[in-house]
Amino acid sequence: MSQTDVITVNVREVLRSKAPKAKVPGFLVRYLERIIHQEEINGFLRENGHLSGIDFVEASIRFLGVTIEAHGLENLPEGRYTFAGNHPLGGIDGLSTGLAIHHRFPEQSIKFLSNDILTHLQGMRPLFIPVNKVGSQSQHRTLPERLNEAYQSDVQMVIFPAGICSRRIKGKITELAWSKTFIKKSVETERAIVPVYFEGRNSNFFYSLANIRKFLGIKVNLEMLYLADEMFKQRGNTFKIYFGTPIPFTTFDNSRSPQEWANWVRQRVMDLEQNHSSLSHGAHH
Repeated sequence: MSQTDVITVNVREVLRSKAPKAKVPGFLVRYLERIIHQEEINGFLRENGHLSGIDFVEASIRFLGVTIEAHGLENLPEGRYTFAGNHPLGGIDGLSTGLAIHHRFPEQSIKFLSNDILTHLQGMRPLFIPVNKVGSQSQHRTLPERLNEAYQSDVQMVIFPAGICSRRIKGKITELAWSKTFIKKSVETERAIVPVYFEGRNSNFFYSLANIRKFLGIKVNLEMLYLADEMFKQRGNTFKIYFGTPIPFTTFDNSRSPQEWANWVRQRVMDLEQNHSSLSHGAHH
């Protein structure tokens, strides 16, 4: 791909295509350009837009100056897994988890199921099974077909079953409810599930905006506009990722419904956090 083919971010054009008749005030356009970091992202894309897949992910992590500390991956035997994790950030958590898994299983590809900010980046597309249908019916294959194909293949699946990143509920930052698809698909395709806990949080502003929006009954997910800004706020940070022991697919029998099993795995992920924070806490005594 040549430099001229790189697709850059253009807020003005997006607004024009979405609402051709609307007169959007210039100050609002400039504000949106600033909160999505249009200039910085486009600078990055001009330099790295030719990269694709895991190479693009590595460049993104370098650009953000993020350090990843992965714990427990070294204990995983060779195999094809469904990595099911919490979703605190909506960007860096996916990139970092994928990169850590790639370093442990360099021979296998990675596929994400994602509908967050990252699906808009062209370099990420080889890694994604997009959830929200982008484009026309001419894409031929439906989401269930793409999903089946990925689960049946040898790729490592990385799933955030909450679908959107954590919110603050009753004063506590909370992982949202998990959907059950990953249980059904992992059982169908005989994949063990690895619980993954990612340590991180967005800003107070992000959580407050989400709560105000809900309080006002606004359906449009306004806080999503700020996910790029949240990502830039994490620059230079170190993130810890904890990988649990694989849960054999035979565990997920008829003693519980797929939804109950999904909730059970979600609890296993939360337990990873508890275990590690108590261990590190204990280490100081």
